Formats: sequence, C-alpha cells, structure tokens
Amino acid sequence: MQIPDVPGLAHTRSGPLHWLATAGATAAVVALAGLVQPGAATASQGGPGPASTAAPGGAPVAAPDPAGVDFPLECGGAATVVTKTATGDLDGSGTPETVAVVRCEAGSGTPPDGVYVLAATKADQGNRPRVVATLVDPEDKRTVGPDFAVRDGEVLATLLGYSDPDVPSCCPDQEQRVSWKWRNGAFVRSEQPGARSM
Repeated sequence: MQIPDVPGLAHTRSGPLHWLATAGATAAVVALAGLVQPGAATASQGGPGPASTAAPGGAPVAAPDPAGVDFPLECGGAATVVTKTATGDLDGSGTPETVAVVRCEAGSGTPPDGVYVLAATKADQGNRPRVVATLVDPEDKRTVGPDFAVRDGEVLATLLGYSDPDVPSCCPDQEQRVSWKWRNGAFVRSEQPGARSM
C-alpha cells in the first residue's frame, strides 16, 4: 500500500459509513430536483399549431386557430387550404397572433398563396379569429417557400414568383426574401438579402 504525500488525501479508503452518507446526499439532491420545476413557457415563435402566451392575469391565451376562418380568397367553389402557420406576439400587446399561408385547393398545379394575420376577438364578439391584415395577396401570383416563421415579432418568408407570364406555374424562377414588422399601426414590408433568380 502506498501512503499519499498530501495529508488531505489520507482518507482515500472508504467504509460503509462513507457510502451511506454519499447515498443520503444523492437522494437529497434528487428529491430537491424533483421539487424544482421549470417555469411555464410564455410564447411560441413558430411551428405547427396554435401556441399560447400568458395573459397579464397569468392564464394562458391561445393563438388564433385558422380552422373555420373565412379567408378573403376567390376559389370558384373550391375549398381553401391552410398550408403553413406561425404564431407570435406581432404588435407587442402580450397576446399572440397567427400568420397563416392559405391557398385554394387545387387538383393540380400550384395556386398562388395568400398570407394573412389573424387576431383573436373578444368574448362578446364570439371568440372567433378574424383576418386583420393581408401580407401577400394571391393576386400577386406568389407562393411561400419553406422558409416561413415568426421570430422576435417579425414575420419572415421566402416568396417564389415568376419573371414572365409565360413561365409555367409549376416552376417559379424568382426567389425573394422578405419580412414584415408592425410599426406605427401597420405591417411594414422589408426586403432581406438573398433575393435571386432561380
């Protein structure tokens, strides 16, 4: 057996009492960790499905659900389809809004998208979400690419379009990265770096 040179390390051999004390300390840490829980999430900045934030009173407020909303689309009798959603507090009010990408349901081809901001209504108005802003009008003949999100109160999207009316609707040849931010009572659109022809 080798004797250590440092006096503080002289107790390197452990006995049953040492293991009992270690087990007790470990059990105490595990028990304490079970009592401490993380706080509730207060916002969601994107992803599928409605999110919620905490209202000033502490009760969560759900983001508006686009199901059942009458979107201002002319589909000639066809149904509308919500293809993407993102949620977040866009106007700094403390309650979340939902941004929905919507198009007419088509059997083939790529119909243009509309991008709409939904806000919740008050209980005395039936609690049904309503369209409060149109960010992209389907008449602009644009579709929304895979880059679509709400981050830090800003709507980010990649818009796909056409350089000429003769370009087939299946194959957009232009890409534009844009964002919208709520300023002075309106959504202001900005161009982001990276716009290009495809």
